[in-house]
Amino acid sequence: MAKDVIIALDFSTKEEVFKFLDLFKNINRKPFIKIGMELFYACGPSIVKEIKQRGHKIFLDLKLHDIPNTVTKAMKVLSNLDVDMTNCHAGGGRLMMEGAIKGLTKVDGSRPILIAVTQLTSTDQNTLEKDLLINKDIKDVVMHYAYNSKLAGLDGVVCSPLEAKAVHDRCGNNFLTVTPGVRFADNDKGDQKRVMTPEEARIIGSDYIVVGRPITQSSDPVNAYRRCIKEFLEEDL
Repeated sequence: MAKDVIIALDFSTKEEVFKFLDLFKNINRKPFIKIGMELFYACGPSIVKEIKQRGHKIFLDLKLHDIPNTVTKAMKVLSNLDVDMTNCHAGGGRLMMEGAIKGLTKVDGSRPILIAVTQLTSTDQNTLEKDLLINKDIKDVVMHYAYNSKLAGLDGVVCSPLEAKAVHDRCGNNFLTVTPGVRFADNDKGDQKRVMTPEEARIIGSDYIVVGRPITQSSDPVNAYRRCIKEFLEEDL
């Protein structure tokens, strides 16, 4: 099963993006990158195509969550961007997730990896109960959402690295875990509440880790990326 480090491009302009990506020209690995709402809404689909032309794999992180018909149609549009991974919210239910697969799948049967968001890594037990009125343990909620995603035919879920092993135990080792909330041991956690280091994420069984600020806001982003690769994939760049 493929594993990788995904860099979250938390920028709002093309200039910032390409200035950042240019830093990686002299290493022998094109980073897998994540385009989220901020960048996509600022620059539109063209930014996806331009980065794809540079040879990067892309996780388009728009977290679709709407009625099934709307998500199906939206995913059909996104399928034309030829990204490598995209997502929706598991909270939309199985019919919505099945609609997402239907819209994303091309005539030839091919489609990107489709994963579902279980609970955001900024959500803790208190938020779950006080804000969302979900009076279940957060781990039980994540497992329920993950299993629903598997039943709907998705390839995996976005979850905290703290839940990666439990997701694999519940849904199988081939069910992907894509885990944000990864920080170096000497980093500030920021607004993330459920976090691990790249090494810990590897040990617990994360398939992909998503790393933003520890790389993008580092004084040496390339070295920070190398550190992630070393800790998570046990490879040297």
